[in-house]
Amino acid sequence: MSTDASLLDRDLPPDIADLPAVLDWLAHLRADAPVWRDRYGMHHVTRAADVERVLHDVATFSSDFSAVMPGSEQMTKGMLTRIDPPEHKALRHLVSASFTPRRVAGLEPRIRELCGEMLPAAPASFDLVDELAFPLPVTVIAEMLGLPAADRGRFRAWADGLFSMQVDDPKEAMNDPRVADAMGEITGYLGDWCRARRADPADDLISALVTTEVDGRRLDDEEAANFSTLLLFAGHITTTLLLGNAVRVLDANPGAWEALRADPATIPATVEEVLRLRPPFPLTARATTADVEIGGVTVPARSVVMPWLLSATHDPDAHPDPERFDPARTGIGGGAQTAFGHGIHFCLGAPLARLEARVALEEMTARYARLSVGDGDQRPYTGRVLGTRRLPVVAT
Repeated sequence: MSTDASLLDRDLPPDIADLPAVLDWLAHLRADAPVWRDRYGMHHVTRAADVERVLHDVATFSSDFSAVMPGSEQMTKGMLTRIDPPEHKALRHLVSASFTPRRVAGLEPRIRELCGEMLPAAPASFDLVDELAFPLPVTVIAEMLGLPAADRGRFRAWADGLFSMQVDDPKEAMNDPRVADAMGEITGYLGDWCRARRADPADDLISALVTTEVDGRRLDDEEAANFSTLLLFAGHITTTLLLGNAVRVLDANPGAWEALRADPATIPATVEEVLRLRPPFPLTARATTADVEIGGVTVPARSVVMPWLLSATHDPDAHPDPERFDPARTGIGGGAQTAFGHGIHFCLGAPLARLEARVALEEMTARYARLSVGDGDQRPYTGRVLGTRRLPVVAT
């Protein structure tokens, strides 16, 4: 691919809301600048092999940002995605007991029941996010945590606020008063629940977090509140984005909806292909612990590296003809797609998100002969999540 100077001369990535521009930019970076430094000194990694290396090598590419982002220590205390081994292993082991394959599979009847309650009868015009893509996963994770479903409006407002927040220099995000205020409100709410469950445990995830010992100690209230925050938001926003992205991808590919109706057994593979084409979290971040060469570029120690999952899943070296919708390429289990990450930080909730997406698509394709994206503002997210806050659809 020839270099387009207008793309490579940028000093920041295009906004994720303009997905075609982002994909074009990433393709040029893979070809001509696979490790690219932005105005804030962030190193963006775009080739699939390099992205997997960054995600796998936790010794060199750390999830602990305390050395490069002053002020992050307290806000990320107990946050599974922001800690390294050995603490990471102990905390993940604690919560993994509640995300066993058997327990997740056991949620299927409840997920199917919720879909039946939430989906309108055809014909109908409705907002998919309002009616299903948000309330379904947030109800499931709230029930698992032991939080009242009546508070889901509050959860949505918090998620929209956090994932829409624009911070000029990402390294200063933890010092931004808006971030601190938003996180303080969330962790304050969940801290109250953690203290209540410590005093009176129940059969839920928050009780497990505050009563189970990890390496001979129990999580304090701050750690438990931060961990609960991660579970609440990761436990619903991934599926919310995935369901909206799935309907948009199916709508953009004539015959795809009808193919799922004709053969529902292909739905799991379709979910994997949607994850490859439109990963809900298009990029993540790591901090280097030493000077390291990647993609022919030496990245200094104490630098922030941004591996682009979206770029890896669109890399033709990993996925031939990457823009083509082809569920057969990944198959059940995901193949080589990295939408849920890679290595020790592979998304803990991936089985739950896959289950929710499968059941929702089974219920929608059984109920609707066709589900088309309608007119209206979809309000795409900006920043670091890929999807829309709204999705008007027409069901027939």
